[in-house]
Amino acid sequence: MFSDIPPQNELKKDLIPLKKNLRRLYEAKQECEDTMVHIKTQTHATEKQIMQEFEQLREFLDREEAARLAALQQEDEEKKELVKKKADLITRDILSLSHAVIAIENEISSSDALFLLNYASTKKRLQIPQKDPEKASGALINVAKHVSSLRYHVWEKMAELVQYTPITLDPNTAYSWLTLSPDLTSVANSGSLQQLPDNPERFGHFVFVLGSDGFTSGRHAWEVEVGNKLDWMLGVVKESIDRKGRISGCPEGGFWMISHYEGAYSAMTRPSTPLHLEGELTRVRVQLDYESGEVAFSNPVTMTHIYTFTDFFTEKMFPFFCPGANINGNNPNPLKICPAKVSVWNSATW
Repeated sequence: MFSDIPPQNELKKDLIPLKKNLRRLYEAKQECEDTMVHIKTQTHATEKQIMQEFEQLREFLDREEAARLAALQQEDEEKKELVKKKADLITRDILSLSHAVIAIENEISSSDALFLLNYASTKKRLQIPQKDPEKASGALINVAKHVSSLRYHVWEKMAELVQYTPITLDPNTAYSWLTLSPDLTSVANSGSLQQLPDNPERFGHFVFVLGSDGFTSGRHAWEVEVGNKLDWMLGVVKESIDRKGRISGCPEGGFWMISHYEGAYSAMTRPSTPLHLEGELTRVRVQLDYESGEVAFSNPVTMTHIYTFTDFFTEKMFPFFCPGANINGNNPNPLKICPAKVSVWNSATW
């Protein structure tokens, strides 16, 4: 029995899923092309950042080299002047003694009568105090001062120039409204959409960004400057959170964080836990103790505790940052990861 549907229409119906699949393939190809363009942009920006960083280091090393060569040149001039003065004194003594020797030799060569007449005075002139010339102490260049552990001392001084930030943001996770600083240590809501690849790591619906390194063990801490921002969230998240769909911003959903919104501070539990703090937070310290299952928040300015989550972690945990909404430019300031203090420890001293 034949169908009442014309064969052409039946084939057209069969073509629909093929056309849909073809459209998806074209979209995927376009996404690949867009990704390649973005890779080129990333490479160019990263090259520029690397070159700037090394240029700053080269400038520092050039200044340090010039200063140390100038110090060596100054010592060279001082030491040569010291030795020259000593040589001048010796020259003066040589002239004086030479004149005395010549005069006495002339007396000796004079007639006997004249020699005998001047003998007493000539004999007295021979009583010139005899002393060895003093050697100039400390006259040589203090080479050790200039080259002793030179690289170490330059590196030690360089530590004053460079900054170490314990957390670096991952731009490949940042929502397309977010702007990251070139050194990847601060994030702000730009208030405008950027054309970025929709890669699996990137958040698709919320103004979130993660740290570049996750943790599966140990203790880790970092501080974030929140300043006078009206809206923000900070904490840690597990690696497997849904980055494209709906989320549950609480420990059950893989988020351990605190928030500031409409003047109120909260721990993002279910339901949220109000935090009654004295004064405004301008800086927040986040501490992750993986083995103990703790995420603790504190105020590093007043050294006071804010809140601690206690849980059990089974997967990689990432630092989490949300600069909040920026409606009509009311919350433009960035969240800034603070540099950590780094000390140079010498095991040879105690």
